[in-house]
Amino acid sequence: MTKELPELNVGVVGHIDHGKTTLLSRLTGKFTDTHSEELKRGITIKLGYADATIHKDGGKFTTKNKGEAVRYLSFIDAPGHEMLMATMLSGAATIDAAILVVAANEGIKPQTKEHFMALQAKKIKNIIIVQNKIDLVDKKQALENYKELKSFVKGTLAEDSPIIPISAQQGVNIDKILEELSKLDIPKRDTDSKPIFLVARSFDINKPGSKIDKLKGGVLGGILKKGELNVGDEIEVKPGLSSKKGNQRTYQTLTTKILSLHKGTSSVKKVSPGASISIETELDPFMTKTDSLIGCLASIKGSLPEISHNIKIKSELFKEVLGTVERKDVEPFKTKEMLMLSVNTTITVGTVEKISNGEVELSLNIPIVAIKGDNLGIARNIDGHWRLIGWAEVI
Repeated sequence: MTKELPELNVGVVGHIDHGKTTLLSRLTGKFTDTHSEELKRGITIKLGYADATIHKDGGKFTTKNKGEAVRYLSFIDAPGHEMLMATMLSGAATIDAAILVVAANEGIKPQTKEHFMALQAKKIKNIIIVQNKIDLVDKKQALENYKELKSFVKGTLAEDSPIIPISAQQGVNIDKILEELSKLDIPKRDTDSKPIFLVARSFDINKPGSKIDKLKGGVLGGILKKGELNVGDEIEVKPGLSSKKGNQRTYQTLTTKILSLHKGTSSVKKVSPGASISIETELDPFMTKTDSLIGCLASIKGSLPEISHNIKIKSELFKEVLGTVERKDVEPFKTKEMLMLSVNTTITVGTVEKISNGEVELSLNIPIVAIKGDNLGIARNIDGHWRLIGWAEVI
């Protein structure tokens, strides 16, 4: 039903408590904070996922099953808390577009700036700015906040992005966001290359007490960046399963077969780049439970490069550190300093070994599958927090 529709992956980003998760439940009818710890603390800790189909009913846009279906969306709810920046960056690697949520009663906060720069670092051009909690301010404050937003995005990729005043709590102007989402350009998808699937989560879908002959294989969830995958394909997963012997950590490439492919609630035989998908494999579900394979790449058997313990990057640093209350300049790299790198959906820490002509060589604590041209975020530990300081390309 959804496979013929244009597909878009949309990240919902912004400062903590500005209403991202409430907005997403209005857009999709699904509440993404499903971990008990998140419900207790009222914040998003892991990436949340939800999907919806936009329908045009007369002149109105809705995700209720009315009117003509115009677009299929996968949403990713990124955590806004500063301690969870790494998780937000993993989410940014899988999206085509973003909704930046700013509460009108609070305005632009440190994490608003940091999330916005993460979108710039990941080259996300499709951005919709949502001025939330409009019901909590008067007309004067709403206009001041609007001007602040206009000035904030001036000279950036989002300079001409729409700014939509809404109340997620009251359900005001939600249809206007859906209308803008239905207008966004669909990126050109590469279906000819070898497939690259980014694993953003992995899980065991079997209920306790399931009979052995009814057990389902381990499931991988994420985004197909390029290429196509079919039911029955033999695939490999790298770096794969990590285990420790003494002080030595080793990684075992996993090979398996695709048993079924799912997009939202639909089961499909073949997938191309587009919305979030899940892959049921022949892997023992014990190997995939509790996101144990998050950050891996999957492709047709024999297609992926060997894992890298060293990496060479060409970097571009921001002028100032974002997310801090006081303004701080970003200092140049130093040899032997440790940096956090977010590559696709994985996070690793690297030690700077060599710097020359804007190229930096690092040795990695956790190996990655490095693919030339991949874009990555760079964070530095500043006053006990990892702060995004720039971005780079694998060379």
